[in-house]
Amino acid sequence: MDTIPILEKLLGFATVSRDSNLDLIGFVTDLLGRHGIASTIIHSEDGHKANLYATVGPADRPGVMLSGHSDVVPIDGQDWTLPPFAMTERDGRLYGRGAADMKGFIASALAACIKASTMQLRTPLHLAISYDEEIGCIGVRSLVEMLQGAPQKPLLCIVGEPTSMQVATGHKGKIGARAFCKGREGHSALAPLALNAIHLGCDFVSALRREQDRLATEGARDGDYDIPYTTVHVGKMNAGVALNIVPNLCQIDFEIRNVAADNPEHILDGLRAEAARIAAAASSIAPEAAIDIEVFNTYPGLDTPAASQAVAFVKSLTGANGTIKVAFGTEGGLFSRDVGTPTVVCGPGSMAQGHKPDEFVSIEQLHRCDDMLAKLLQRLTEAAPLEM
Repeated sequence: MDTIPILEKLLGFATVSRDSNLDLIGFVTDLLGRHGIASTIIHSEDGHKANLYATVGPADRPGVMLSGHSDVVPIDGQDWTLPPFAMTERDGRLYGRGAADMKGFIASALAACIKASTMQLRTPLHLAISYDEEIGCIGVRSLVEMLQGAPQKPLLCIVGEPTSMQVATGHKGKIGARAFCKGREGHSALAPLALNAIHLGCDFVSALRREQDRLATEGARDGDYDIPYTTVHVGKMNAGVALNIVPNLCQIDFEIRNVAADNPEHILDGLRAEAARIAAAASSIAPEAAIDIEVFNTYPGLDTPAASQAVAFVKSLTGANGTIKVAFGTEGGLFSRDVGTPTVVCGPGSMAQGHKPDEFVSIEQLHRCDDMLAKLLQRLTEAAPLEM
């Protein structure tokens, strides 16, 4: 089965992160099984989602792992002109939610696995498909734990996020956090006698903006990124019940995306200190004033040396002369840090199309990915295709 027919099947599964991916995992399991490839399924705790791991070739030695996530972002509020959960082909493009991010790569990887099942591989090919990547690389962690305990860990990982088939050696790490700004409720006619939690929240947002300004001018820099410094971003604020009630709680969701040379925990410690200062200043009005910060998600950055053998190997498959780094996060940082597997990011399509209505991947990009994986399979038939 070739890449495009597989992609058509994959796009038909509405695997938004809030929903189950089990139908897609079932399809992949059956497809691989028809070609003699066994799959290991790792279910989520509630049983509604699952990771998949499969190996083609000898099982007594480490191989090259292709990794992709099955979940996609929602279509809510987006103005699609084409069916989001079906494949539409137009003018050399294949449209559908997840076409670029990143079912196109998964389709190409599945086609490569099927082809590999007919070959005599000396080094195995591994396939990893995870869930809940779009909400913070959550689902892949149980797969990472499995690999940590495996007798053979992958020699190399290629995460197939859309990079227009350029070889990416790094991405920033991320901390997702929530600030609970606690004031004192009261009637709005007597507002000065209460403590408005939104005011506390605004003061904290100002502190976040000051920290962003500091990082932009004084923080570590990595010129391989479009934004070469660590960023602090506020994405959400929830507060208030009615206009005539002074709110006693304001919740602010914010993130830190750090370059490798910056320690995000140190940045967070500084923000906690600022939060304590703001709350202390308000305690003369309401002794219960507080700003508590909880981290709800974190994943490490990826920083594979551009001169490493892993990068040279993948460049030899794509014909690339240089490397890039990408702004978005991937599970690659977890594979690198927690499994010890050298990792690069390289896949078809562009993130410029990801998360948007009428998302697409070009057929030309899929052909380039197929060519890269065909070269990979040929290398895996050799005695020693790579040594790490």
